[in-house]
Amino acid sequence: MTVSRGPAPRTGPEHMPGGAVPGPTGDPAEALASLGRSWTWPLGSAIATLVPGILILVWPDETLHVLAVLIGLYLLVMAAFRFVEAFAREEPGERVTRLLLALLYVLAGVLCLRNPLQTIAALSLIVGVVWLVSGILTLHTAIAARDLPHRGFVVGVAVIGIVAGIVVLALPSESARALTRLLGLWLVLLGLAEAAVAFAWRAALRRAGVPVAGGAAGTP
Repeated sequence: MTVSRGPAPRTGPEHMPGGAVPGPTGDPAEALASLGRSWTWPLGSAIATLVPGILILVWPDETLHVLAVLIGLYLLVMAAFRFVEAFAREEPGERVTRLLLALLYVLAGVLCLRNPLQTIAALSLIVGVVWLVSGILTLHTAIAARDLPHRGFVVGVAVIGIVAGIVVLALPSESARALTRLLGLWLVLLGLAEAAVAFAWRAALRRAGVPVAGGAAGTP
């Protein structure tokens, strides 16, 4: 679950498309921060969540091996999104928290890919813990961030993540098919929720008069 939280949108030619604020040329940290503040970043995270969810639902009869590989790749991709998002945080504490969350995604992804023939219970435990921790951190961000636009959408993403984690942990499936449908459904719900956050962030930038990717603010 990705939350683009940078400074409140400002106007002016010095601001880059997508609402990102550029830093000194050639500074990798500033470049990552600009990318993480863009509304396109949570949209990319939403797509990265939706794609495996749809694939899992379309082919529910695939083996547990295929499911573990898909989930493992999803977790590694999300780790990259969390890593970049960490640099969009201005408070050191929030940046460290997001970096630790990225590390959690990496470890979980590696565990899924390292032993794709593990038990269904083990796969459920890995995914459930990641979703639960990520949801709690996102909810904390939504409550603590004073300048966060469309707070309700972010809270919704956090709640979906927390519920998904609890359901997967509390109701371990006894069959690969049941687990496949459960994980696929939650991935699609999380992806749709993140897409809503992305477009809400884009709308906030347009109202603030900040140019966004695809055209100037205020254009259809």
